[in-house]
Amino acid sequence: MLADLSAADLEGLTARTRADYDAFRARGLKLDMTRGKPAPEQLDLAEGMLALPGNRDHISEAGEDARNYGGVQGLAETRALFAGTLGATPDRIVVGDNSSLALMHDTIVWALLKGVPGSERPWSKESDIAFLCPVPGYDRHFAICEEYGIRMIPVPLVGDGPDMDKVEELVRDPSVKGMWNVPKYANPSADVYSDETIRRLATMKTGAPDFRLFWDNAYVLHHLTEAKREILNVVDACAEAGNPDRAFVFASTSKMTLAGAGLSFFASSAANVKWFLASASKRTIGPDKLNQLRHVRFLKDEAGLHAHMDKHRALLAPKFAAVTDALEARLAGTGAARWTKPEGGYFVSVDVVEGAASRVVQLAKEAGLLLTGAGATWPHGKDPHDSNLRLAPSFPSLADVKAASEGIAICILLAAAEAESAKRRAAAA
Repeated sequence: MLADLSAADLEGLTARTRADYDAFRARGLKLDMTRGKPAPEQLDLAEGMLALPGNRDHISEAGEDARNYGGVQGLAETRALFAGTLGATPDRIVVGDNSSLALMHDTIVWALLKGVPGSERPWSKESDIAFLCPVPGYDRHFAICEEYGIRMIPVPLVGDGPDMDKVEELVRDPSVKGMWNVPKYANPSADVYSDETIRRLATMKTGAPDFRLFWDNAYVLHHLTEAKREILNVVDACAEAGNPDRAFVFASTSKMTLAGAGLSFFASSAANVKWFLASASKRTIGPDKLNQLRHVRFLKDEAGLHAHMDKHRALLAPKFAAVTDALEARLAGTGAARWTKPEGGYFVSVDVVEGAASRVVQLAKEAGLLLTGAGATWPHGKDPHDSNLRLAPSFPSLADVKAASEGIAICILLAAAEAESAKRRAAAA
């Protein structure tokens, strides 16, 4: 542990780490670990989709011409293909175009303008609106709230989901209208919500009768191990608890097929789907049904979907192992950081010593290594502890991930050694 080193030993470690850092920087690398995008090799897995559905193959199972307008809810066979993944019956699923984030944005805007089933008035007519935000969390969720003036209340993730004692206390406030959740392989912590957590979310007493769980199941099939974690069906849990309209479920194929040409999904209760479609029908005459056919033709059935995701796992798992191996080799036993070993998802979450995350990002940048900004995993980009880092190993090549991970570990150790020296100087002053 750095804290246990003598002054001479700490000075020696700092000097050696600085030398390693200078040598890494001298390599002149240009590496980017900022965003969780699929790598080209992952996109290649769906290359066959580009020739689909094929000439004259534009008729759905119901005899609809997919080239034409209409069908705002999406093709029945597409909804059926993803019903198991979404945990809802096909009639309670809406298929959108490529971005589930767009669906989340729309539901919030419509709630602000019109309210949701159970609302006494549009959310924008309330004196105050707040969302609970598990942290560390997804910056794009927070950006939507920030864009529309929704107050954000951080709630810590504790390994099996958010701190539920804290959640249950906070939702008694009627101004709390919603809560962001990435319940499986959370971004970036890789938390998997326990059955107990999901039941408590489904059954808890809320001050707002129109409270909603924004359930972003972005990584529902994105396993990194052969042991595939499953979670409780939130739609069923809410219905059994007498709160059938509580969950808005979102997902997409963005990291399954073609990120820029995928499908997005909204699933919920019958009342919520009716509400969603009433607003969506004013926004569009219909989605890209040819792309829906393309996905059905390519994936074929649920078994085909899972087989396709196994191919993604084969490409991604070595990259994640490279990150954790590098952190372990350089940082184990130093107390410089704690990191996750995710079983799925797209990120590795690292907590460095308090006050050092910004310094790590700065050191990395000076060495040619781009990291997501410190604070990005907190509302308004402000991590009060300046400690969390989100690492995204999916897009770079395996060789680049190995090099970047080595550099990140060096930067973390150097920042921690600097922080320990500064702490001792302050104590001696």
